[in-house]
Amino acid sequence: MADAPLLQVKGLEAWYGESHVLHGVDIHINAGEVVTLLGRNGAGKTSTLRSIMGLVGRRAGSVKYDGRELIGARSDIIARAGIGYVPEERGIFASLSVYENLMLPPEVLPGGLPVGTIYELFPNLLERRNSPGTKLSGGEQQMLAIGRILRTGAKLLLLDEPSEGLAPVIVQQIGRTIRELKSRGFTVLLVEQNFRFAQTVADRHYVMEHGRVVDMVGNAELNASLDRLHEYLGV
Repeated sequence: MADAPLLQVKGLEAWYGESHVLHGVDIHINAGEVVTLLGRNGAGKTSTLRSIMGLVGRRAGSVKYDGRELIGARSDIIARAGIGYVPEERGIFASLSVYENLMLPPEVLPGGLPVGTIYELFPNLLERRNSPGTKLSGGEQQMLAIGRILRTGAKLLLLDEPSEGLAPVIVQQIGRTIRELKSRGFTVLLVEQNFRFAQTVADRHYVMEHGRVVDMVGNAELNASLDRLHEYLGV
């Protein structure tokens, strides 16, 4: 198993009620990689993350994490296996302070980052540690949402649109943090529409259309594949 991917998704199907949203998604991520899912709105990117976490109505196929099949597992079991999910809406508790938000999730595995290290990654959070969630900017909420997961011991991070709606300087800071997490041995699956941002952090890019993976582009080939990507993404 030493050479097996950390995450191996094969033939993943997913439904919300009667709506069939994923149609046989195949992706793999090796330990220590940063991989993005690119695609237009409605392509199935977020549904793929939610399906990996068991947060859809029904799913079929195979989701193996570190050699363990998770397709039949509850979402809390999946989280305790070492997968951390940061949804696009971030899920910050408005009535809690930054520090209280950071401390809220349980430690699921040894090796989570201590709060002091999270403050080093996100100095804004140290400055705002006593501020309630309602007082945070969008960028600070994104930092808090990522920082909160880093405490838990999760080794695979699923990040949904971390750059969405943020000022360019904050997007650059998020990018630096993702690269730092990679250097610390974390593995990241990143949903993005902004492939220019994705290019600064990722090793490989899967392109999705209509609930399927239709292409995979290595980061080194991204510039040479721009015409193809423009066609996929409509940009």
